Amino acid sequence: MKYMKLGTKPDTFYTEEAVRSVVSDVPADLIIHVNNTKYQLHKFPLLLKCGLLQRLCSDTDDGDEDPVPVALHDIPGGEEAFELCAKFCYGISVSIGAANLVPAMLAARFLRMTEAVAKGNLVAKLEAFFDSCVLQGWKDSVAALQAAWRISGWSESRIVQPCIDSIVEKILTPPAKVTWSYTYTRPGYTRKSAPAKDWWTEDISELDVEVFRSVISTVRASLQLPPPLIGEALHVYTCKHLVDPLRAGAGAGAVANGQAAQAEEALARQRRVLESIVTMIPAEPGSVTGRFLLRLLRVANYVGASSSTRAQLVRQAGSQLHEAGAADLLIPLPSDPQAYDVGAAEAVLQHFLAQFQRPAPPDERRRMSAAMGKVARTFDEYLRTIALDRDFPVAKFVDLVECLPDIARSDHDGLYYAIDAYLKVVPNLIPNKHASFIV
Repeated sequence: MKYMKLGTKPDTFYTEEAVRSVVSDVPADLIIHVNNTKYQLHKFPLLLKCGLLQRLCSDTDDGDEDPVPVALHDIPGGEEAFELCAKFCYGISVSIGAANLVPAMLAARFLRMTEAVAKGNLVAKLEAFFDSCVLQGWKDSVAALQAAWRISGWSESRIVQPCIDSIVEKILTPPAKVTWSYTYTRPGYTRKSAPAKDWWTEDISELDVEVFRSVISTVRASLQLPPPLIGEALHVYTCKHLVDPLRAGAGAGAVANGQAAQAEEALARQRRVLESIVTMIPAEPGSVTGRFLLRLLRVANYVGASSSTRAQLVRQAGSQLHEAGAADLLIPLPSDPQAYDVGAAEAVLQHFLAQFQRPAPPDERRRMSAAMGKVARTFDEYLRTIALDRDFPVAKFVDLVECLPDIARSDHDGLYYAIDAYLKVVPNLIPNKHASFIV
């Protein structure tokens, strides 16, 4: 990360009785209100650098001994950004980096600290640093983009778009030519290793989802990266921002049953991220794994995603069910994380089986037959877990057993284990009910 130092004087700003002032022998003649903070400052040197303050103070009487009040509640970046600009006017030393550059730049533009007001003014210095240093760096560009988005959204295109362009250009750089610092924490990776193809995925996972979507869309539009690499970026982002209910366990229910307003806000945020991620999944087969799709389905169930989002995930997960394990089919109920939504798992299985109703060439049939055997073993193992629920209805358990066609199972060992486990948990089944399980 690069930094720029401006000014040489020590910091003499201080707080007294909730008022920010600067040490000076000259009485303050300018009172500036920024949100909830009051500043007692001086027309000189602020008016020498700030065109906006010049205009706001132009109608005041120079002979008036009372300080001039000015309200700057709309200044971008709030108190912190204003104070940085004020310190620049006083010649106080300030350090500018990617994190505080954007609020400082927006505040300086708001205050009209341009070359037309004073030579060597703040806007020109910040813009030069932005162009020559921040946009040349990888982490700097990501940090600046995130800061710009959180302050102004898409409205500040003069900052947002150059940052996106810089980030995308670096993502599309061949890994062998990557020379800048980046974050990569995969097991087994060392700094001496050559950059992996997905070296960029962790750093951009720090972005808010709207900006992340813009970066991913621009990368995809270039047609230079394979869809599985886009899928890996989505996987990394999901792991960082979406809680997997299966791994959260009882904690997921605690959130849902906690403070109502706070819990709903958290769920709404998770829902927004989840639905955005789903819309970004490339259409090409193999872009993401079946396990990842089932993870998204678990999250969709938990956060109450739209029916269209859940339907898309069920359909896609069904087409890749052979890539998943039994644990991946365990989809906790939103109301009770200790119980599972067998209806969702059954729907995924039905979408998998629907593939076999379509005509296919012999090679494809052989591949699908192998996939069927894998899914049968996975589903029988899933049934063993479901069987441990003593309250699980017998009729529903029988329905699940019969979901798979006879040709799916090369042997019935897994199914026998599942039925045996269920009978041990529910030992009081009447004898004629046992006949339902004969296979």
